[in-house]
Amino acid sequence: MPESNNSVVIDNLVKRFGDFVAVDHINLEVRKGEVFGFLGPNGAGKSTTIRMLCGLLTPTSGRARVAGYDVGREAESVRQNIGYMSQKFSLYSDLKVIENIRLFAGLYSVPASLVKERIDWALAMANLKGQEHLLTATLPGGWKQRLALGCAVLHQPPVIFLDEPTSGVDPISRRQFWDLIHHMAEDGVTVFVTTHYMEEAEYCNRLALISRGAIAALGTPSELKLKSMKGELLLVECEPLGKAVEILQSAPEVIDAAVFGRALHLVVPDATAAIPHVKKFLSDRSVNVALIDKIHPSLEDVFVSLTSAPDSGKEWKA
Repeated sequence: MPESNNSVVIDNLVKRFGDFVAVDHINLEVRKGEVFGFLGPNGAGKSTTIRMLCGLLTPTSGRARVAGYDVGREAESVRQNIGYMSQKFSLYSDLKVIENIRLFAGLYSVPASLVKERIDWALAMANLKGQEHLLTATLPGGWKQRLALGCAVLHQPPVIFLDEPTSGVDPISRRQFWDLIHHMAEDGVTVFVTTHYMEEAEYCNRLALISRGAIAALGTPSELKLKSMKGELLLVECEPLGKAVEILQSAPEVIDAAVFGRALHLVVPDATAAIPHVKKFLSDRSVNVALIDKIHPSLEDVFVSLTSAPDSGKEWKA
């Protein structure tokens, strides 16, 4: 794919801190107008990668271009052409809504001729018209997040980075926030977002699962669920649950076992063949099995399977 069709191009990106490899030869392309999700456990390398893409951290080796600019050699140009919103509320709580918007218009050097238009847009987008003089600290969490997003894109950047943007926000506000994200993507803005909410990951056009500094899987949510599990999935309802998950770690037919609600999800090479063996294995060890059946994996199943695998730090290949 030509680079001109991409807003973010990453080529063998590496970041080391002494002997520790935080980001390990990542390769990735994110298209213009795409909502791209970046998922991984804490310490996987997500934040370090984003800091490099935002021009805040210099790569150890490799290259990355964001909005057409090299993050290593043109960091200031990168910062001028992106929007960034962190998981920690980034606005000034002791300022009024309108004061925060005006402040960020100045910080982003919005031309004087466009300031009123962009302020009006931000207020409308955040659904805060008529609330301009409220103290920011008094706003509900969902309102604060919409205001922070409005401030982050006042200068109309072609690429925005959202780091856990809906952390601590109620489900209704979260969904409204994602509606805003998709409206921006429809206008050609590239949205690069990290999230721990698996239901939010379903809203992304494509996802990268990162583990131990490398990409473990890459694709659409549907592709990841269909193709990325290293085996098939069984649902097991049994008692006692804690004992079952512990002993299944050593079962010959089981690749992985994890508790999901009041049941277990087992990754096995062949679900049909494994069912009678797993049932007998548990029964022989005084675990009562109420139900065992093959199911389709969720994104959470894929996430747990790939990021807990011993080789999950190896670079994913298409």
